[in-house]
Amino acid sequence: MSKLYEKSNPADDLRRAYQSGQRNFTNASLIAANLQSADLKGCDLSYADFSEANLSHINLRGADLSYACLYKADLTQADLRGAMLMGTDLRDANLAGAKLQAADYNPEETHIPDEFDLATAHMHAV
Repeated sequence: MSKLYEKSNPADDLRRAYQSGQRNFTNASLIAANLQSADLKGCDLSYADFSEANLSHINLRGADLSYACLYKADLTQADLRGAMLMGTDLRDANLAGAKLQAADYNPEETHIPDEFDLATAHMHAV
């Protein structure tokens, strides 16, 4: 008799790994994942792909998102305070209500939506 296995859900796998103490998720592929309200503070998510993901209300405080792709991601009310956004692709991302105070970014490499008001975000250009 063969066993049926459920297909692994990358978003659920990431949450479980975080809860068990893992913090390095470099190169993670979470395209269109639903991580709404997840707590991933302090994680290394550099080079991860969150294209079109639901990251609304997520806690990414102090996370390293360097060179991550957040193209068209929903970051509504996300907490990105103190995050590293060096070279991060935020084109067409929804940043409505996102907290970005003290987040580090590189003006030449970080792709921020045109309509986003950097002056009120209190981010650090480095």
